Amino acid sequence: MPTNAPSIQTSLRIIPRDQHSISRKGISPNALRVLYRLHEAGHRACLVGGAVRDLLAGLEPKDFDVATDATPEEVRHLFRNCRLIGRRFRLAHVVFGREVIEVATFRANIDDGSGDRQVHDDGRLLRDNVYGTIEDDAVRRDFTANALYYDIADFSVRDYVGGFEDVNNRVLRLIGDPETRYREDSVRMLRAIRLAAKLDFGIAPDTAAPLPGLAPLLAEAAPARLFEECLKMFLSGHAVASFEGLERHGLLSALFPETAAALAANRSGALRQMLLEGLRGTDRRVAIDEPVSPAFLFAVLLWPAYCRSLMALQAQGLNTVEAERRAADRVTLHQLDTIALPRRFSLPMQEIWLMQSRFSQRQRKRVVRTLSHPRFRAAFDFLVLRRAASPAHEEDIAFWQEAQRNPDTAIAHHPAVESGAADGDSADAPRKRRRRRRRSHAAGE
Repeated sequence: MPTNAPSIQTSLRIIPRDQHSISRKGISPNALRVLYRLHEAGHRACLVGGAVRDLLAGLEPKDFDVATDATPEEVRHLFRNCRLIGRRFRLAHVVFGREVIEVATFRANIDDGSGDRQVHDDGRLLRDNVYGTIEDDAVRRDFTANALYYDIADFSVRDYVGGFEDVNNRVLRLIGDPETRYREDSVRMLRAIRLAAKLDFGIAPDTAAPLPGLAPLLAEAAPARLFEECLKMFLSGHAVASFEGLERHGLLSALFPETAAALAANRSGALRQMLLEGLRGTDRRVAIDEPVSPAFLFAVLLWPAYCRSLMALQAQGLNTVEAERRAADRVTLHQLDTIALPRRFSLPMQEIWLMQSRFSQRQRKRVVRTLSHPRFRAAFDFLVLRRAASPAHEEDIAFWQEAQRNPDTAIAHHPAVESGAADGDSADAPRKRRRRRRRSHAAGE
């Protein structure tokens, strides 16, 4: 393993306060407290990464990270409300109630032989705790837009790799050789898609080119980490743009293989249309600060795979109920190989799918049971979403909208459907016969 990473040329550009748009009014007061205290203690202290990028791009940052030449232990000495975390990347967290300011020491991009920087034979970075200068730290970061430093000493922005110009041009570009950087950490490919979607940036051609060929590297990432990355990608208000980015750059089949296969086989495009409508709904809810459910999100993302699996099982002669259950289990199990979907989300997701067939069953008792199901509202919303793929669901939607207001009225308005529902019941499962009570000899006597 080489002791030194490939050299990356840096050229410092200092953008003074009057030539950039960052104001301390847009920075968290707690982040400013950390910056000022580090500076007063004689350390270099800079706001760094996404916060600087977002402020320059006219966005409101959600997190504020600090970079400094102070070691984690020195940071802890300065802040009583500090805890040290991490082994792969040693960090200090300064805690202010619910807000956490992450403080990282400037890291070098070399192996000094101490064992604090370890790289796997395939290029994956396993440990990175060799400290260095701010210039070293800049080239170690992933994208040029994330390697900008707001220096609290003079309120200037310091740019070592051309990030200031890339933010102004709305371009996302990797620092260094793209293939090498993706091999260090394959999740960077998803970060490229997510950040481009969030910022409405284009991906630089040299940064985008290796994505389709390196997509299989995502199989080496921890499934739990991919789950977290999916939540960031699809539950931050940019789900549609993220999904389209995955498609465009050849990553969808690596992240959701069965969904990608089902969409490719669906010639009408109805499944893709429904999926995108579901993601648009998620984006709308995020925009108005309404809650969004990972269970519903994954029900949308994996519905094409479920439909394809269900059709295959029915073609093998399985009855509807058994085919539905097997399809739900099969799709969930296969997806777990890539993304660690927790049971608290996978089970509600399956219930949303399995309830879809109930919406065509309108016998009085079944209507009442369906309305009382704890997953009814999510399943009904999913039924409404399916209208984007087929107008055939209009009648079911109208019935259940009325049934939520008054079940008896809804059933009375659809007498033909109710009588037909009994046939549907018998089709789902054989009607049980009432067993005759056998007369005992004693009773006969």
